[in-house]
Amino acid sequence: MPPPVPSLQRRAVHMLRTSLFAQVACALVLGIVVGRLWPDTATTFQPLGDGFVRLIKTVIAPLVFCVVVVGIAKAGNLKAFGRIGLKALIWFEVASTAALVIGLVAANVFSPGSGMNVDPSKLDASAVEGKTAGGSLPSTGEFVLEALPQSAVGAFAENSLLQVLVLACLVGAALLHLGHTKVPAILPALEQAQEVIFAIVGFVMRLAPLAVFGAMVHLVGEYGLGVIETYGKLIALCYAVAAFFLVLLGVALKLVTGLSLWKFVRYTREELLLALGTASSETVMPRMMQKLRQAGARDDAVGLVLPTGYSFNLDGASIYLSVGTLFIAQAVGVDLSIGQQVTVILVLMLTSKGMAGVPGSAFLALSATASALGVVPAGAVALLLGVDRIMDSMRVVTNLLGNCVAVFAVSRWEGALDTERARKMLDGEIAFVEEDTESAPAAGAVSDAEAPTQTHRAERTERTEGTADVTASVGKAPMVKETADEAG
Repeated sequence: MPPPVPSLQRRAVHMLRTSLFAQVACALVLGIVVGRLWPDTATTFQPLGDGFVRLIKTVIAPLVFCVVVVGIAKAGNLKAFGRIGLKALIWFEVASTAALVIGLVAANVFSPGSGMNVDPSKLDASAVEGKTAGGSLPSTGEFVLEALPQSAVGAFAENSLLQVLVLACLVGAALLHLGHTKVPAILPALEQAQEVIFAIVGFVMRLAPLAVFGAMVHLVGEYGLGVIETYGKLIALCYAVAAFFLVLLGVALKLVTGLSLWKFVRYTREELLLALGTASSETVMPRMMQKLRQAGARDDAVGLVLPTGYSFNLDGASIYLSVGTLFIAQAVGVDLSIGQQVTVILVLMLTSKGMAGVPGSAFLALSATASALGVVPAGAVALLLGVDRIMDSMRVVTNLLGNCVAVFAVSRWEGALDTERARKMLDGEIAFVEEDTESAPAAGAVSDAEAPTQTHRAERTERTEGTADVTASVGKAPMVKETADEAG
């Protein structure tokens, strides 16, 4: 007798209980409804989203530090790590410049600001000051200097990813130089700390639906849906350009690695939906690092390329800035020449690199671009105040996918990608397993859910064995350690 088929209601309840994607999707829809019906509750629910972002940010710096140090130590080759960094910067520059150019071309073709005939003297330029908190974008020298840590504790306390990366590279290089025999306890301690951090991430991620609900109630309640009508053409154009850019990224990913971007989107749908709902890519960085590592990318490549991309590879922001600049010019009746548009690209190539972590950075970059052109009133930037928050979702998802594609592409370029495992993972042949749930249930026993993870560990160990000869040749033992909980 065949087993009874669960009813639709039971299946729906089971999905809501077990699927983070379903929980976040429901929270997203519910947040829109509540924000639309009761807009006065916007500030009431805002702390749900803000609190979640704060909790995730507490673990990002130590996680990046552990992953990068362990990755360098296991790779056993500091020159390879340097090549990964250089190739990542090349990829970032090409991708972000392409995003700027595509945005400018689209804005010229579709002219989202034409016909508005806005008088810039009637715009409230002081509102831009409030949005940016009176700040400014760093110069090139300041940006480079700020990337260097002034103190080890300060880099973590200020959550400065670039400073943490520099510190991690120095520690990883020191471990390689000293060797396993002189500092035998450091690497195992960092590996264990990494496991603890991933366990914390697992706990915090259970709050993701509440965070998305609170963020969406605040967005819809605070800004309303009317802004979509006012800026409909601009919003539609930015999202369409972002979609076209992601198609191009998908083609590039297929050509370089043979992997499908659509399958990767399906593989990371929970993280993408969470980033979309909270309008923050930082909330999903820890989980993305887990998924990229389990999808065959080597630890050092993931640890270096993904966090660096958060400062250097803002593809979504580049699209928004290029389209927004032409939108403002068209709205106030200024026709930019080809030479002036080239200036827009050059200015934005520089200003977009220092945007991460600066309040109102998009408006600072737009103001700097307007000042460089000399023909667009800087106060006209206030035109985008009403639509900026709506654009966050486009920027976040495009930035995030752009950085993930960069991890795969640079890893493949450097030979640090297990393409076969990546293909199996994206096809669903290997299941993703939370890294904080990898301990065996009993001595000598391996559950069905854990089997893919142990296979993943074995495969990662095999990939690191190739560096053993290099390490041994300079008197260092291979820095690979299996945790005790695999034995039960």
